[in-house]
Amino acid sequence: MDNFILVVLAAVVSGAVAFAAGYFVKQRAGAEASRLAQVDAGRIVEEARTNQKELILEAKEEAVKIKSAAEQDARERRVEVQRREQRLAQREETFERKSEGLEKRDRGLVAKESEIEAAHEEAERLRDQQHRELERVSGLTTEQAHLQLMATVEEQARDEASQLIREMESQTKEEAARRARWIVSQAIQRCAADVVVESTQSMVNIPNDEMKGRIIGKEGRNIRAIEQATGVDLIIDDTPEAIILSSFDPVRREVARISMLKLIADGRIHPTRIEEVVAKARQEVEQQLREEGEKAAYEAGVHGLHAELVRTIGRLKFRFSYGQNVLQHSMEVSVLAAAMAAEMGADVNLCKRAGFLHDIGKAIDHEVDGPHAQIGADLLKKFNISQKVIHPVQAHHFEVEPQTVEAFLVAAADAISAARPGARRETVDNYIKRIEALEDVATAFNGVEKAYALQAGREIRILVRPEQVDENAAWRLSRDIVKRIEDTLDYPGQIKVTVIRETRIVDYAK
Repeated sequence: MDNFILVVLAAVVSGAVAFAAGYFVKQRAGAEASRLAQVDAGRIVEEARTNQKELILEAKEEAVKIKSAAEQDARERRVEVQRREQRLAQREETFERKSEGLEKRDRGLVAKESEIEAAHEEAERLRDQQHRELERVSGLTTEQAHLQLMATVEEQARDEASQLIREMESQTKEEAARRARWIVSQAIQRCAADVVVESTQSMVNIPNDEMKGRIIGKEGRNIRAIEQATGVDLIIDDTPEAIILSSFDPVRREVARISMLKLIADGRIHPTRIEEVVAKARQEVEQQLREEGEKAAYEAGVHGLHAELVRTIGRLKFRFSYGQNVLQHSMEVSVLAAAMAAEMGADVNLCKRAGFLHDIGKAIDHEVDGPHAQIGADLLKKFNISQKVIHPVQAHHFEVEPQTVEAFLVAAADAISAARPGARRETVDNYIKRIEALEDVATAFNGVEKAYALQAGREIRILVRPEQVDENAAWRLSRDIVKRIEDTLDYPGQIKVTVIRETRIVDYAK
């Protein structure tokens, strides 16, 4: 319709333009011109009318097309609406069917629930009846039967758990022992150490017994001067051609030993000479301490230590523990800990340094109160040693709980070095007391008949009464004895506990 109106307006405008043009020509050109203009105007008007008709026809055709398109769109919309109405109707029908099915299911569930409740009530009635019958037959109440059953189950569970734990522990021990033997053997092969050959006492040989009188001096002035200058006690007894130096400080004892050798060689023994010789001997020992410390650090592969720590390490040259030289022991521990760390993938340098320094507290333990592990840790803190090194030193006797793999390795290396054959010496009295204490721990348990300590106290075999101790109880007994030994006794290395249970049946054919 809009196109049609535009066409009509265009025709009207064209006619008006033509009329104006004719009138203008008529007025300007005169009669002829007016006639020609009229002819042209008529022609133009005729053409305009013809164009008007064509435009009107085109507009009508366009209107018809628009109307047809609108009707077609309306029909399609009606069809789509009908399809949607059909789908909604189908969904409503499906929903109704499902609702009916759910209602039927609910009714069935209610019926089944009623049946289940009835069956449950019947089961409860039968169970009560059975309980009463069982109580009558067994002569036990429900609570008594429950306790008896729990006790039986608990005993069975304990036996099964003991057996399972024993099997798992056996497998774990076998694997751990195999791996540990391999690691320790590799470490020990790399550490070739001497057995104990040095004494904890310092003895000075003299050429003859007359020298004893010269050492004592008039009214004992020489011996008093020596003891005052060195801080060491001189023991002059009936031992032929020998005097004994006694002191809790091994460095002082070494100074006194060197001084005595010099005085005996020189022959001039008097207070002034004694002071001069002792001063020179002390300088020599100080130099020797530094040299021994540097030598040990170089051999152990531990570098960058403070000069005072090196000197303190050198003091261990004159310190012995059960006849074992502590400096040599420290070097062994360093090598063993590093070797085991290399096998296990731990920090080799850390184990080497901590093993070398682990007993440094023994160099000054006569000057400071406390266990040597803690003394050594405090000393290392003063020289800004890393806490990673201090912790294994502090924990190698388990006075502090080890927190790192390296700490456990240093403790293990310390035990290996101290417990290896020939490492340390022990008096007969102490040995007997240690063996008796070990046997007393085992015989204190019920069911133990006899206990024998073997292999210098590194193994104890326990004979039990078979009628009192069964197989599982024997296993638990071994665990209890191990725990008691760990809590009450001090020992190097480890102690193997073997429980033997034997049943003998004897009969006679007559």
